[in-house]
Amino acid sequence: MHVDVRQTNDVIIVDLEGDLVAGTGDELLREVMGELLSGGWKKILINLSRVPRLDSAGIGELVGSIKLAKRIDTSVRLLHVTGRVRDVLAFSQVLPLFHVYDDEASALAAFSEVDSSDSDEAVSESAT
Repeated sequence: MHVDVRQTNDVIIVDLEGDLVAGTGDELLREVMGELLSGGWKKILINLSRVPRLDSAGIGELVGSIKLAKRIDTSVRLLHVTGRVRDVLAFSQVLPLFHVYDDEASALAAFSEVDSSDSDEAVSESAT
């Protein structure tokens, strides 16, 4: 798993590349998200376009990240959730928990349109 972090205006974009699975993938995502959240970033977009596969650990880390972010009034959204990754998230019934965008411009515009205070209402505290 490889991670690049870039900034567009007030949005941090996390570009993931590789499998988001138990071991390195989930731990790396946890570390990156921890750094961003502790750094005070309020708008985070996770780009999954180069993630061919994820497992339950990856799903757990995505859900955990968004739940933690919500508690500290941070909005986390997903970009380019396609193919097998979308199927796994849908099958595990967690896809509805996320705001998902097919293109970066739409995702960035959505951050501007909605305050983070009500942007992540879809995330329930009971989701794990």
